Amino acid sequence: MLISTSRKPSQKTRKFCKNLARCTDSTSVNRGKMNMRELLLKALELDEFNLAIVNEIKGNPSKITFYSNKGEVLLVILIGATIENEKLNIAPSKLKIVCEVEQLNVLSDILDIELVDKADDNCILISSSDDLVAKINFVNKFGQANKFQINVKKVLEVSHD
Repeated sequence: MLISTSRKPSQKTRKFCKNLARCTDSTSVNRGKMNMRELLLKALELDEFNLAIVNEIKGNPSKITFYSNKGEVLLVILIGATIENEKLNIAPSKLKIVCEVEQLNVLSDILDIELVDKADDNCILISSSDDLVAKINFVNKFGQANKFQINVKKVLEVSHD
């Protein structure tokens, strides 16, 4: 997946994109003046199948829109994020997704990561939460959750193939 930002992103949003790319074996690019078409072409050029655009409010990541490489919207989520300066220690090639929130199972297809019922390490854990739709945690190869966390406040759109 190719990950990029809205135009003129804050340092926090750029850092979030880099962390997300590192955790999911994706590619993060600075958008600069690229329009949507140019981003989609860049994704194809880099052999990435999907595109994620991270938007921000007041300098903080606030929304991720996932697109297919044909420009179709696959998923839109409103988020909050905890961003840390830490070594993530995730081996993306062995990454699995454990998802307790059914409407976010689509992330397995979008990220092209296997969906499993249980994993103790090297996984993306999508858990339900009382005050949020979900919490997305990244569990490293030592079985510890990183401080990097995505709080899903609302799911706006999910494609149904």
